[in-house]
Amino acid sequence: MRVVIAPDKFKGSLSAAEAAAAMAEGVLAVYPDADVVSVPVADGGEGTLDAALAAGAEARTARVRGPLGRDVTAVWALNGDTALIETARASGLTLLEPSPATALAATSYGSGQLIAEALDAGAKTIILGIGGSAMTDGGSGALAALGLRILDDGGAPVPPGGAGLLQAAAVDAAELDPRLAGVRLRIAADVRNPLLGYEGTAAIFSEQKGADPAARDRLEEAMGIWTRLLKEATGVDVDVPGAGAAGGFPSGFLAYTGATLHPGFELLSSFTGLQAALTRCDLVLTGEGSLDEQSRYGKAPLEVALLARDAGIPVVAVAGQITLTPDQLEAYGIVAAVSLLDVVQRPQDAMAQAEKYVAWATRQVLEGA
Repeated sequence: MRVVIAPDKFKGSLSAAEAAAAMAEGVLAVYPDADVVSVPVADGGEGTLDAALAAGAEARTARVRGPLGRDVTAVWALNGDTALIETARASGLTLLEPSPATALAATSYGSGQLIAEALDAGAKTIILGIGGSAMTDGGSGALAALGLRILDDGGAPVPPGGAGLLQAAAVDAAELDPRLAGVRLRIAADVRNPLLGYEGTAAIFSEQKGADPAARDRLEEAMGIWTRLLKEATGVDVDVPGAGAAGGFPSGFLAYTGATLHPGFELLSSFTGLQAALTRCDLVLTGEGSLDEQSRYGKAPLEVALLARDAGIPVVAVAGQITLTPDQLEAYGIVAAVSLLDVVQRPQDAMAQAEKYVAWATRQVLEGA
């Protein structure tokens, strides 16, 4: 019997790899002779890099500029000639204390430095997971790190961050890294928000990065200037669905490179080899901290279930909590499901001893399936 175990993280308790190990313990308690293959998954946000490393990618580290200019050590991954970069490692919200000032000043410069590191390593494809960003700078900082000059009306470089773009009058791509023309940039962007307007990046996402209404309005103005400058310089209208992800990070790359936007799970499943693992598989286990309505919008566990369902493979789900109905789960090919809250009386115990209870819940659901 071949069992593929492909969970996402249990946020606040277990990484995807730790969850997979706990599920494997439960599987082997029921099927001791099973051939168990663990493929931790993610959807482009937090945990993306961990899933790539768990799948065997090589960890690389670089000292880069953090979102407010202070250097940070950031890890990225390389698998052959494909690199995976989680921009939050260099430009993430967890690297600062959010405030209106940080929302205006945060830059993606360090993420551009990681792209340069990947190019130096010979990467031909670069996958960018862009969740958890601190900045609303349209990717201008990352492009500046790669040689783009963003200038004020006196010809001087503008300050970093979204607020710096309020002074921008021109862009100069003469020194932009020429290797960008020969690399395949694939950006994981599950949200479909445009760059501007009431559904744009400043309006929808800047508050969670610390912006108050005044800062939000300034960032909206900055993104308008950025959009205009990019259109004038390249002829590309970057105010398109998905360009508003991660503080507008994709927009500059859509203008200056052949970057493409993709659902996060799609990119990660190809990088981690999930689809190959499903070949000749008899059973799939997946799960995450909470299987809920949000899970139905491209989250990794239900995407795993859909792949398995379409291949005719039964799926068992293990989660911290489950609020989806049995009919909803069945529609994804899930034949059995268990919540940790089904096997433990107190939620705090499930959080504190998640590994133990994931293994126990896995064993129970398989014995009852």
